[in-house]
Amino acid sequence: MDIEVLGALSVREHGVSITPTAPKPRQVLALLALHADRVVPVSALIEELWDDEPPRSARTTLQTYVLQLRELIAAALAAGGEGDVTAKDVLVTLPGGYRLDSRGGRVDFREFEQRAGAGYRAVDAEDFTGAARRLREALSLWTGTALADVSAGSRLGLEVKRLEELRLCALDQRIEADLRLGRHRELLSELTVLVNRHRMHESLHGQFMVALHRSGRRGEALSVYQRLRATLVHELGLEPSTTISRLQRSILTAAAESAPARGPETTGRAVARVG
Repeated sequence: MDIEVLGALSVREHGVSITPTAPKPRQVLALLALHADRVVPVSALIEELWDDEPPRSARTTLQTYVLQLRELIAAALAAGGEGDVTAKDVLVTLPGGYRLDSRGGRVDFREFEQRAGAGYRAVDAEDFTGAARRLREALSLWTGTALADVSAGSRLGLEVKRLEELRLCALDQRIEADLRLGRHRELLSELTVLVNRHRMHESLHGQFMVALHRSGRRGEALSVYQRLRATLVHELGLEPSTTISRLQRSILTAAAESAPARGPETTGRAVARVG
């Protein structure tokens, strides 16, 4: 079974889609897919579907959705000629919940985590060429917002936020590796979009400041800091962190010393040189 959640939801068995079109069975499949090969409690599925106001018939209705998914799975198994495997062997009922077995198929978010992990280890080893390549490969698995075509309830909403944060961390580390490789000019257009999308993300703003400064655009780099500061003060009542304030002072004085371009909210430990 091949599972894709880094974009539109797609679950295929023998190349045949088992993704339903109806919204609520789609939610059930999405939550099962995100926990493939692990038991998802009935209570979690009910919470996803109806939040804290489930109908009296919630369990019966959930069983109906599971039956619909099994019908799709059975059709896919038949198309693949697997007569010795039933839909109940793939979407398994267990005490207290259900488990969707991937049966060794491709699961895109796990592949992303493995590739990103390899990239982080390369950063730690100061192999920035390898890090940039591995993180770029990890990010290439994304085709849009996670579960872009699924109406997410509370459970899926949290999972989407988690995945998007993992994506942003990998992106941040990849940009950091590219800066260390002297690719500042190539990053300018990408960072222009990112800082407008993530208006309070200090690390991205710091990286944009470094890229602009290295490209001979010190005034614009300082303007990026001022916009970030104004946003943080207006939205949160906070001043920028010591790290990014130190970067701003380094650019002001055109210091040749190293200055960190990372914010405290990111997981990487690499620093980018200003000059």
